Amino acid sequence: MLTESRTQDFVAVVLGVYTALSPIWTDHSGRAMWTLIVLGVLIALTGLAQFARPAEAGSDYAMGLFGVLLFIAPWVMNYSSYNAASWTSWIVGVLTVAVAVAALPQVTARMHTAH
Repeated sequence: MLTESRTQDFVAVVLGVYTALSPIWTDHSGRAMWTLIVLGVLIALTGLAQFARPAEAGSDYAMGLFGVLLFIAPWVMNYSSYNAASWTSWIVGVLTVAVAVAALPQVTARMHTAH
């Protein structure tokens, strides 16, 4: 059975894989494609790193950073005119930050003590 942190790690991997593969079905530019692939792979790798070492909080912070970068990427990398790629970045970026925050040790400890 998956624990809460394992579920969050699994969700992060799914979000990363979805983002990395999204250029297959979304309209995009070259910059958008590589941004989605690179950040998607990094998000998936941080989720996998959390599977390997669940007590390591550094991966959660990195995942949150990658989520923020993914959210601002359409403006920074100038692909906001590609609606599908932009919405993928915005939605997955927000979800990635939410998963990263929920997996932080401080938040997890509060969730387990608040009964």
